[in-house]
Amino acid sequence: MYSSIVIAAALFNEGATTRAALQKAKSLLDKGGKITLVHVIDEVPGYVAASIPKEHMTARRREVEEQLEAIAAEASGLNVQSVIREGQPSASILGAAKEADADLIMIASHKPGLSDYFIGSTAARIVRHAPVSVLVTR
Repeated sequence: MYSSIVIAAALFNEGATTRAALQKAKSLLDKGGKITLVHVIDEVPGYVAASIPKEHMTARRREVEEQLEAIAAEASGLNVQSVIREGQPSASILGAAKEADADLIMIASHKPGLSDYFIGSTAARIVRHAPVSVLVTR
């Protein structure tokens, strides 16, 4: 069905959401297709970043890399790569999807709260702006 799938990788729940999306992606992926796991590290405002030791930020990025690699390794027989971005989540995910020439973006969503109606969740922004199909899971 799809030759290139991008999965927005959430690692806050020990990767359970990402693992579930990866299992679903397996059934949607064409033979020989590729899956790209994208995790976005939110930008830290400059005034906060100045007080965080650089070693802490480097260690956090290394931790994310290890988690993504472990999840990718569980998908034996599939072409899975991981990408870590920094910045605004929806723009970063859409940018990674464009670079991967994705024909499907998969993202998990939560039950919207009041602030989501005024600001918009990451999933909602991706649905509104993606040039390809988007599969939103809960």
